[in-house]
Amino acid sequence: MNHPLYMARALELARRGLYSTHPNPRVGCVVVAEGTVVGEGWHVRAGESHAEVHALRQAGERARGATAYVTLEPCSHHGRTPPCAEALVAAGVGRVVAAMQDPNPQVSGRGLARLRQAGIEVEVGVLEAEARELNAGFVKRMERGLPLVRVKLAMSLDGRTAMASGESQWITGAPARAAVQRLRARSSVVLTGADTVLADGARLTVRGEELGLAPEQAALALQRPPLRVLVDGGLRVPLDAPFFQAGPALVASCAAEREAAYRAAGHELLALPGEADRVDLPALLAELAARGANEVLVEAGPRLAGAFARLGLVDEYRIFVAPKFLGSTARPLLELPLERMAEARALKIRDIRAVGEDWQIVAVPA
Repeated sequence: MNHPLYMARALELARRGLYSTHPNPRVGCVVVAEGTVVGEGWHVRAGESHAEVHALRQAGERARGATAYVTLEPCSHHGRTPPCAEALVAAGVGRVVAAMQDPNPQVSGRGLARLRQAGIEVEVGVLEAEARELNAGFVKRMERGLPLVRVKLAMSLDGRTAMASGESQWITGAPARAAVQRLRARSSVVLTGADTVLADGARLTVRGEELGLAPEQAALALQRPPLRVLVDGGLRVPLDAPFFQAGPALVASCAAEREAAYRAAGHELLALPGEADRVDLPALLAELAARGANEVLVEAGPRLAGAFARLGLVDEYRIFVAPKFLGSTARPLLELPLERMAEARALKIRDIRAVGEDWQIVAVPA
């Protein structure tokens, strides 16, 4: 059988959950009997049936003796839904091909063991790299207790993000801004700093009309908006700022004062250690992971974005480059003081593509 072909289809199905499965992983499943696809499914949203259940339901009796291709090891524990390993056993499938083992300690091999115990042939590792990439945030949270951190930056060709006055709207065009909306929608958390909120009146919301998605996907994305997090060590942003008027938010600070005022306004104040009003960012990320955050999108000014870079907390940069010059007095991309060439931060560019009249660069630390 053509394992990569059917697993590629399962991954294609899994990607339909890109904006809606948090805090669960994105999973797809294809059931094949005698060379024919008889059932397909994907995990739509947390708390609802998993991919295997949808695919088996579509396959019906044709699942007996068939091969199930699933992008992640079937779960073996009772959560908000019954274990998928048991559903596959009950359906009588003859073989299960999984792209990867589940990094969740509650599963991690137990689902595969249950299938083998029931006499089902099991194969693992088909298109594993692609499966891990699709759920890189979930994998990192399960393996290291931290979310994947993606930093979004927008700059001119001469590496500037705003005029000296702070004026920055709009460096890039509408297609690039739509791409940023999709980055927000796929994230568990959108994180910014006090400087950005005070200077730009930023709200950091997901705007459905700007997503550029099919109506069904856009509706799913809007049902599960990301948690908006404001890093404000000195509590400088007033509660009447547009950011707070846009909905509930989590404020990470170095002080617990005025906690009642934030709570009364519908927000949560999280007091974390820090010096000189600078929040302990690793501690914040660990707390967000403990709350189920898989992917954190940082949309901040050069000071906070630079702090993430200096501390080695960034997994991926999404840099949008506009074909214009802002000049030598404009503000830099990152506050990253380096003095010698040996201190330069090397990056590996994974993708470059046109987005309207702008360019998007995807880079990771080398």
